[in-house]
Amino acid sequence: MAVSPALDRRPEVTSPPDEEHDEGQIVPTRAPLFRLVLLGVLALVLVASLVTGLVLAPARGWLVHRTQADAVQADREAAMAQTEQFVMRVNTYGPAMLDSQGEMPSYRSRVKAVITPKFAVSFDKSVTLAEQSVKNYGLARTCAVYSTGVELIDSDSAQVLVAGSISQTVKNRQGKRVAAGEPSPFRLRVSLDKIDGTWLVDDYQPVTTS
Repeated sequence: MAVSPALDRRPEVTSPPDEEHDEGQIVPTRAPLFRLVLLGVLALVLVASLVTGLVLAPARGWLVHRTQADAVQADREAAMAQTEQFVMRVNTYGPAMLDSQGEMPSYRSRVKAVITPKFAVSFDKSVTLAEQSVKNYGLARTCAVYSTGVELIDSDSAQVLVAGSISQTVKNRQGKRVAAGEPSPFRLRVSLDKIDGTWLVDDYQPVTTS
């Protein structure tokens, strides 16, 4: 009986047809696809930056304009506040302010704190009349401010309109304090100068109506 020869070799294993390739053939890599994706991302970032710049440009302009408007409004309010202080201080005095020399040093200093040095010169000349009225008649004066408004303003000067009334009392022969007439209304045009960043009153005139 014939015996089949022994298997002295392993069976050959071949690759499937779809996995075969020539030794000289170069398998393509994924590098070109990665470059395309990267270019797309960079393009999107550039477009987003341009759009953001266009959107923020008007916003920056609006912020600058708003800051300037806020500064002007703050200047107007400071000028009006100083005008009100001046009118209140110059029209508020009485016997309690007199010293032993018959002068009102606290009144003088309060007024001078809100006026220019030039205006202080004329104020020093006129304040003696108020001091004499207080000394001789016991005159006391108070002031009420109803409204203020800026008429003109620039970087270092302003004109402010102010309206209010002045009330006065005196001592009668019996030593009693009585009203010296009805409250007197007034309207003034006050001129201010800005000195070292502070508004100071430089002059004022009554406003007359035609």
